[in-house]
Amino acid sequence: MTIQSLFLVTLVVDDYDRAKAFYCGALGFDCLEDEKQPAGKRWVVVKPRGGDGAAFLLAQAANEVQRAAIGNQTGGRVGFFLKTDDFARDHAAMLAAGVRFLEEPRHEVYGTVAVFADPYGNSFDLIQHAAG
Repeated sequence: MTIQSLFLVTLVVDDYDRAKAFYCGALGFDCLEDEKQPAGKRWVVVKPRGGDGAAFLLAQAANEVQRAAIGNQTGGRVGFFLKTDDFARDHAAMLAAGVRFLEEPRHEVYGTVAVFADPYGNSFDLIQHAAG
């Protein structure tokens, strides 16, 4: 039997340190790696604290095509889903850290959710699944 999992997703950013400050500061992610690479690049991997899902590889844009993709990697759709075990706690902490929510929390049949954006405009769902 083959076992596979998605463990890393590239997120194109304008600056390594700015992105790392948002994801590790405002969102409370852990920085798993931050290693210098040739030609001024870095291997920066951040991941939600305590989670078992995929991590982000923060990749600083290196040309105009990549710069054009910053903040629009999913064509304006919510592209990332941050699961929490306590929506109220994490929503309050994110608001206090200056995270910009695009809507008020709402209750759906699948759980409690609110859309927020990173500094680049990428949209995320903060979501706590309903018990059941």
